[in-house]
Amino acid sequence: MSEYRSRWTTADLDEFRDLARQFCRKELAPNQQRWAEQKSVDRELWTKAGEIGLLCLSIPEEYGGGGGSFAHEAVLLEEQAASGDSCWGVGLHNAIVAHYLLAYGTEDQKQAWLPKLATGEWVGAIAMTEPGTGSDLQNVATKAIRDGDGYVVNGAKTFITNGGQADVVIVVAKTDPTLGAEGISLVVVETDRAGFRRGRVLDKVGLHGQDTAELFFDDVRVPATNLLGTAEGQGFLQLMQQLPQERLLIGIASVAALEAALEDTLSYTKTRQAFGRQIFSFQNTKFTLAEAATEARVCRVFLDDCISRHLDGGLDVATAAMLKWWCSDRAMRVIDNCLQLHGGYGYMSEYRIARAWTDQRVQKIYGGTNEIMKEIIARTL
Repeated sequence: MSEYRSRWTTADLDEFRDLARQFCRKELAPNQQRWAEQKSVDRELWTKAGEIGLLCLSIPEEYGGGGGSFAHEAVLLEEQAASGDSCWGVGLHNAIVAHYLLAYGTEDQKQAWLPKLATGEWVGAIAMTEPGTGSDLQNVATKAIRDGDGYVVNGAKTFITNGGQADVVIVVAKTDPTLGAEGISLVVVETDRAGFRRGRVLDKVGLHGQDTAELFFDDVRVPATNLLGTAEGQGFLQLMQQLPQERLLIGIASVAALEAALEDTLSYTKTRQAFGRQIFSFQNTKFTLAEAATEARVCRVFLDDCISRHLDGGLDVATAAMLKWWCSDRAMRVIDNCLQLHGGYGYMSEYRIARAWTDQRVQKIYGGTNEIMKEIIARTL
């Protein structure tokens, strides 16, 4: 395949990519089966990553972060996918949780919380989804009701990435249940507080090694200073402002998974034989892979444009939605075709293509389902 270089890449990012690649190959790739069995990465992985500066890459140095840009986050996610890892919830920790705190936290909040995320002392999570709401964030039932100098949080959340290991959770809750979306606020809950408890680490179709849990809040009291933002009722707007970056992360993961599946399948079909010939030599194989290579390039160019827009502060909600649905959908289709070219071996879990196939499916669901993405796009037409 011809060499293609993303236009947002720099010499500094090339050096960082080498560091990220070495870490992912050494610390992530060899542990996939073990982490799948225990349904989480080792807790020590977070502190190892913190020690070499892989956490909070795009958070300013004054808060313990790397002082880089979103491009550094993108490079780490690409190298994570290239190593075959789908277990480590670092994208959510780095580019979602930390950025909510950076964008909406007070100076005291940022000084108190961000350095702990940067070292790996704390693992971060955000609790949006509830058993009865799915993508409908306006109708969350969890409440955070003001009581004196604090809030009392009650409710249940599900499908929470990093939920089993999280030390701090940003909770989407109603501070005024009578106001609909205007009554939503974001409240930070440290998980050592009384009344917080974890439910199951969930048994998923894919992403077997990723810690995805149920969380319960039973009269959890937090100080009023744990509110994110200058006043109650800002939560829904805060979510809408940050969701484009979350959907960009899904686009990055999808494109990186697509590219890795294509590379794996090219290698497999050029070394495996059937009927006395390389599998790659059959016309069906060549045409399938030619289509896959084209899909990969189209998705990559679209993704690179979105990353460049985001680095310049110009990625809009509709374009992020387009990227999320298009790339997650195309990646699923290409990975399915690549699995088919592996024959029966493609259905064996020790092959990366099999794990990629089961792992990719959820990309069409979380971050807002692809059907919701089309609704968002349609509103701009």
